[in-house]
Amino acid sequence: MAPRILLARHGQTEWSLSGKHTGRTDVPLLEEGRRGAELLGERLHRAPYDGLPGVEVRTSPLVRARETCELAGFGDRAENWDALMEWDYGAYEGMTPAEIQAVRPGWLIWRDGVPEGETLAEVTARADEVVAWARSADRDVLVFAHGHMLRSIGARWLGLPIGFAARIRLNPTSLSVLGWAYGEPAVESWNETGHLAAA
Repeated sequence: MAPRILLARHGQTEWSLSGKHTGRTDVPLLEEGRRGAELLGERLHRAPYDGLPGVEVRTSPLVRARETCELAGFGDRAENWDALMEWDYGAYEGMTPAEIQAVRPGWLIWRDGVPEGETLAEVTARADEVVAWARSADRDVLVFAHGHMLRSIGARWLGLPIGFAARIRLNPTSLSVLGWAYGEPAVESWNETGHLAAA
């Protein structure tokens, strides 16, 4: 069996709702985010996933991802992993895109990076570490992490520069699956949020 990686973005927080760049600030889930995490868990425990027996689970140690993992019913199987933490936004932490554009017109994180934070090369290296781990054995993996980090993993799974991630958005509490097609890395599904309809 060729290994797949299932990507779960954390639930809604006050900062994600307002569009603030939330890197290493440990912002908790809103009630909406907690409910979304429970609904994601219900989805993963129904067919075709059936609770993902045998899957290896890892989560960012930041509370919004870890709590999403726990509420989805995978906390007892999950290992914290710093490689899954969100991009360190440095001087842009807590700022909205509009606020950043006001001081740096035309800015795009996927091209320009951030001052005093992680470089694109550093984020790429972390994403590559996750991809290598996911492909390291004949079993699926499930990760709970953050928007920009998961988008970076998506790009690198496909063998593309992380700049490609600018074109693949992810909503809070979404589920994506990266797998294979004709022996090549492929996207099976992306940014699925149908489970949130019951919220």
